[in-house]
Amino acid sequence: MASPKQKLLFILTSHDQLGSTGHATGWYLPEMAHPYLFLSQHYDITVASPAGGAAPLDPGSKEAFATDADCIAFLNNPVAVHAVGHTRKLSDLSADEIASFAGVVYPGGHGPMFDLYSSADSHRICAAIWEQGGVVASVCHGPASVVGVKLSTGKLLIDGKHATGFSNDEEDALNLTAAMPFLLEDEIKKNGGVYSKAPTQWGEHVVVDGKFITGQNPASSHKLGHEIHRVLSGSHQ
Repeated sequence: MASPKQKLLFILTSHDQLGSTGHATGWYLPEMAHPYLFLSQHYDITVASPAGGAAPLDPGSKEAFATDADCIAFLNNPVAVHAVGHTRKLSDLSADEIASFAGVVYPGGHGPMFDLYSSADSHRICAAIWEQGGVVASVCHGPASVVGVKLSTGKLLIDGKHATGFSNDEEDALNLTAAMPFLLEDEIKKNGGVYSKAPTQWGEHVVVDGKFITGQNPASSHKLGHEIHRVLSGSHQ
């Protein structure tokens, strides 16, 4: 009989407003779709958010990736659509359930900069999964969710870790620097992370530091999913 699948927790933002710009935000489609579609073949996935219920999809990401095969497949996958439309509320996850997860994944979009950055429930769950030997993975603005996580020792999780995330120059290219509560690249460095980025803007860049995995931008989402599986499966491919 096949062994039961390991469990992964995806945590999405509940925040849907881009600062004071009047523009909508949320979670970024390829940063969820690309890792989810691959990882769901190998793991049982739970999707949660701070508020629970429907997690807001950044409408700009749906437009920008309207012809992306994985994004199209995700939006036409009933299980995936139900998962993001009926997320579990973080505060409702029991200690036993948290203990069952082999890892946690934070997709980006600008939303996490505003809610998951300071979410006590998210921080608590992330620290617990890390301290039980799980993977902590995030992509683009997703690392905003982990940059302030403190472990039971009082040390910041990211302190001393090699990491990446959405770069200052990429934020500038979107003309959104002024709309951000902080700059992710700066925050990673401030909290002790060893930051690196792709040699070219918008290039794929994934950093694996043990079980701490980060991707820089939307182009890094596909590889992030594969690196999560490689680390969890013990594969050296």
